[in-house]
Amino acid sequence: MPIAVGTIQTLGFPPIIAAADAMVKAARVTITQYGLAESAQFFVSVRGPVSEVETAVEAGLKAVAETEGAELINYIVIPNPQENVETVMPIDFTAESEPFRS
Repeated sequence: MPIAVGTIQTLGFPPIIAAADAMVKAARVTITQYGLAESAQFFVSVRGPVSEVETAVEAGLKAVAETEGAELINYIVIPNPQENVETVMPIDFTAESEPFRS
């Protein structure tokens, strides 16, 4: 089963927590990373089956749009990232995320 990665980046923390919550409630995905990108810009990344990640990102974008004062910076879904990307970038499942893996 192809596994995808989806990431949403926002200005401010409230919209990213709303996005993360909506993403895991809407689809069988696991949060693999979140953090501060720069200058009050936050991001959250999820992994899961391609169709589930697409559904999750759509739900996350909707949650951002519904959060007062939120600003979406960027988002992306990458179906089946190449092995080198998974190895070098911190997008893979971790010991912390493994218990929540769908």
